[in-house]
Amino acid sequence: MKKIALLAAMLAIFACTGENTNTPDTPGTPDTPQTPDTPDTPETPDTPDALSFAKGADISWVTEMESKGYKFYNASGTEKECTALMKELGVNAVRYRVWVNPSGGWCNKADVLAKAKRAQELGLAIMIDFHYSDTWADPGKQDPPAAWKDKSLVEMSAAVNTHTTEVLRALKDAGVDVKWVQVGNETNTGMCWPTGSLSSSSTQGFSTLANAGYDAVKSVYPEALVIIHHSNAQELEKNRWFYGLVSGSVRFDMIGLSLYPSYWDNKIKAYPDWTPYCSQAVATFKELNREFSKPVMLVEFGMPVSEPDKAQAALQYILDGVKDFDWFKGVFYWEPESEHSRNGYDYGAFANGKSTGVLELFKQ
Repeated sequence: MKKIALLAAMLAIFACTGENTNTPDTPGTPDTPQTPDTPDTPETPDTPDALSFAKGADISWVTEMESKGYKFYNASGTEKECTALMKELGVNAVRYRVWVNPSGGWCNKADVLAKAKRAQELGLAIMIDFHYSDTWADPGKQDPPAAWKDKSLVEMSAAVNTHTTEVLRALKDAGVDVKWVQVGNETNTGMCWPTGSLSSSSTQGFSTLANAGYDAVKSVYPEALVIIHHSNAQELEKNRWFYGLVSGSVRFDMIGLSLYPSYWDNKIKAYPDWTPYCSQAVATFKELNREFSKPVMLVEFGMPVSEPDKAQAALQYILDGVKDFDWFKGVFYWEPESEHSRNGYDYGAFANGKSTGVLELFKQ
């Protein structure tokens, strides 16, 4: 009996020990593999970090339009905030202009910050476009801010650096990611005239100011791409002259161009055919990339709101023409939410607060 009792006790101990050695491998313990929906899963294609092609819109007017009571609606007639509506239409990036001390405060640091926060919350990539002026800067006018106009080149470059840094620092401190920064807007012949004027015989002013902006960008957003912007993408020789002139003295990461392929022609009292300009623009993209080894982006594009079918055809032509170029990084429609009845601009892509259908090409 003692032997039987002893044997039974030994078997019980063995059985208990065997259960314990198996427990770490049972399902549901901490050693089981993580499920596929853990934070290690890849990012979705429309997040800024995964963005390879910007389908963008410059909607810098949005807060000013809202202040005047303008509303925006989706296809079903539901009122929506403009930035969210842009995303619904297929936009994955937005662009905002910055003025130094503008009348009314629109497009100053605080206004840009308010708009950028909306875009950040929606997961849209963001481009910041510094005009270095209190108002519009473009090929026909590059007036420095009133507070800068009597500064020397050294003083003005310091002002460019400080202004750029302050705006970008405010964005970063608010948790806003910035993917691209334009140092100047359509700087065909420089910026902050006459101090930063650009010509074949004078590049120092522009290069000093542009490099001050570049350094400021990299000090706040080291990974952001700095864009130098020229108008009229259809004009190859003018663009070749410009980028050839600045490429040796100005630090930048990307070529930015504008294209408005059918401006109103007073001679024929009509909008001209868009196809020649679009064809020439695609050729310009190719040649500038080949010559200067920089990625290219169309940072402004617009067509008459009264001709949405032509606008859609022209935009489709551009998208088809660049689809195989990994160095071509995107297209931004300029102020698509605008309408002539709202602020006098005829090249938007909205009517009565609703999309004309052009931006829907960005859903492709």
